[in-house]
Amino acid sequence: MARAGMRAALHDEWMRRPSKTSWLSFACVALAASILSPARGSAQRPTSFACKRVLAQDGKSWLEDQFLLAMGTMIFQVRPRRDEEQVDVDFGDAWIVPGLIDLHTHLFLRPYAEKSWDEQVRNESVALRSMRAVRHAEATLRAGFFVVRDLGTEGAGYADVALQQAWKEGIVAGPELFVATRAIHMRGRYGPEPDDPKVEKGAQCVTGIEEILAAVREQQRKGAQWIKVYADYRNGLSGIVSPTFSPPEMHALCAEAESLGLHVSAHATTDEGIRNAIEAGAKSIEHGAGASEETLRRMKELAVVLVPCLTANETIVRNAGHSGPMLDRLNAAKAGFQRALAIGVEIGCGSDAGVFAHGENARELELMVDYGMPADAALRAATVVAAKVLGTNKYGSVGGVSGFIVLRADPWKDISTLRTPTAVYRGDERVGL
Repeated sequence: MARAGMRAALHDEWMRRPSKTSWLSFACVALAASILSPARGSAQRPTSFACKRVLAQDGKSWLEDQFLLAMGTMIFQVRPRRDEEQVDVDFGDAWIVPGLIDLHTHLFLRPYAEKSWDEQVRNESVALRSMRAVRHAEATLRAGFFVVRDLGTEGAGYADVALQQAWKEGIVAGPELFVATRAIHMRGRYGPEPDDPKVEKGAQCVTGIEEILAAVREQQRKGAQWIKVYADYRNGLSGIVSPTFSPPEMHALCAEAESLGLHVSAHATTDEGIRNAIEAGAKSIEHGAGASEETLRRMKELAVVLVPCLTANETIVRNAGHSGPMLDRLNAAKAGFQRALAIGVEIGCGSDAGVFAHGENARELELMVDYGMPADAALRAATVVAAKVLGTNKYGSVGGVSGFIVLRADPWKDISTLRTPTAVYRGDERVGL
């Protein structure tokens, strides 16, 4: 069995497992696959680790003096360390947290400070952008992010599906991808050159319910796991942001996605756009800065998750030359985030990486804490909360394919320690930093 085949077999077995499956039974699967793999030798054995503190499964406490057993890409045992128990790697007085999750990235974009969004979408080939996306994925994994929800290729078509397949086959390194492919926008509202139909756009642009439904079906058929819709956007030369699709159109889009087994993520920054999206059935709101207290309370009632993309907003304001008090004054995302936090809306970590450099995703957690979220809650936003949004029990806590990050300081006291991990592991495989 080739190495990629072993990873696929273990990945599939983990996907099939009940949430409470015995670690022992899974260990047997891992061991059998490992023995058959020539890539690691016929006598491969599990690797054992020890650490003073491991984040508990619910992300709300630390487990003391823990023993971990891993083989290949899998962690198949986490338990208290026995007295005098020998291990292969002892991290000592350290903290282990699970691999992190970013719910909003764009691997096919690079920082706007290097080249504007318009220039990238208009002038760079999909092949070139795909090569860069591989590097972006590697940087994201090195930063400790083992999963990303990539919310639109921005003019690169279905290249995210190809990148996802390359990861599954072991051709490229990086996080596991949950892909949204092209995203859906209203015709005449998205660039480059919104009014010129001959220019390739950064999303699939449609008008009317019939075209909306056709776009949802096409994207699902070609591999989308989420449908991303722009519920509002800039309108014409005025630049005023207003809703795109009408409430009936939004309802039709969400209903069609649901019928195909997909959830909807909605880009929305105005109160009306956010309201239209959540009432139609969107499961997450991206950005969401303009939500009123009434709309935020409705989001909480409907269990819609806010993904605030604070780092993108900070980056755009800074790129415009603003800093200091001016940055805060222009940072509507900060005020919106604080309103949502006060009302108790569930918040997930999504940075909008691509607007800024991939691998700097942890900046999102720093901003969440800077803006008033407790550090333990911020860490849960990138673990258990994000895993719940994705509907997976594979990630979010230490075990299985989640990977883990070793830290020399307590992230609940200093969230910025996530930026400088001592080590990042996928199973027993150390990720090069």
